[in-house]
Amino acid sequence: MKDVVSIRRENLQALVDQFGLTSVAKRMKRSPTQINDMLAERKSFGEKVARAMEKEWDATLPVGWLSVEKTAKDGEDMRKSNVVELKQKPVPDIVLQQFDTGGAMGHGIELRDQPGIIQSWRVNPEWLDRNVRAHSSAKNLCIVTGFGDSMQPLFNPGDPLLVDIGVKSVDFDSVYFFRIGNDGYVKRLQRIPTESGLVIRARSENKEAYDPFDITESMDFEVLGRVLKVWRSQDF
Repeated sequence: MKDVVSIRRENLQALVDQFGLTSVAKRMKRSPTQINDMLAERKSFGEKVARAMEKEWDATLPVGWLSVEKTAKDGEDMRKSNVVELKQKPVPDIVLQQFDTGGAMGHGIELRDQPGIIQSWRVNPEWLDRNVRAHSSAKNLCIVTGFGDSMQPLFNPGDPLLVDIGVKSVDFDSVYFFRIGNDGYVKRLQRIPTESGLVIRARSENKEAYDPFDITESMDFEVLGRVLKVWRSQDF
């Protein structure tokens, strides 16, 4: 006879097989690593933990359903067991809106040579988990439509840029979205130590057409966000 912990692992594995690791972990308020450790017997799966996970999955289900051995026929949906139908709650999509160049900052930001605007993207949490691992918060992510040719071949005008607007300072060398006065820029910003202090140098990818320039303290400079990902288009 199987012990109760083995039964819990089998039932949890069946949920992961059907709904996916990310969805199960999110719904049960555990990290994917914790779920994997439970399945691999690296982490305890006791009564208290099982009851908490059952409640997070669906508080209306009978207590102890994770500990009941599945008796359904091979191939039958895991949502139907000898105990209860496990209903999957819909996981809401995440909408990544375009960056607001207007009223939020009290003045307009001009993005020159922008060929139209990508207004929003709709993605599911799994896409975000797998493709955008380093960000301050999902609510801080937005889309900036590529403008100008200074960053070619990294991206082209009209290409989507994923920006984290939770980043407000140049803490390390990377590609940033920023403004000087009312003009918006996307450049690689480099921190350069000098005898007189730290200098931030803006560099373009299109080095033949655009020279680097230094951002001085006298400039009206503001970091609007850090560019996390770009998608470069190619015509066929």
